[in-house]
Amino acid sequence: MNSNVPVIVNFHAEWCDPCKILTPKLEELLGPMEDLHLAVIDVEQNPELVHTFEVKAVPAVIAVSNGLVVDKFIGLVEASMIETLINKLKKPKAADNKS
Repeated sequence: MNSNVPVIVNFHAEWCDPCKILTPKLEELLGPMEDLHLAVIDVEQNPELVHTFEVKAVPAVIAVSNGLVVDKFIGLVEASMIETLINKLKKPKAADNKS
């Protein structure tokens, strides 16, 4: 993945009921973030990406930063697990230097 911004890649399928729940949950938790993107990939339309990322089941979510997989999970998970994944990718904010 060639992106200067970390990306959460959500592999899903139209026939996958858990995917229909997870995708909106990811969109809600991510919200409009400039420093983190969400890519939603249909596994049937993108077999090359499925092969590249070795996706064996859906939904599968992979966190990518600087071209490397940072973390991943498979299946429908709790919001807290998604938030942990998001926090791993967020850039730390510079501390205010008020002296």
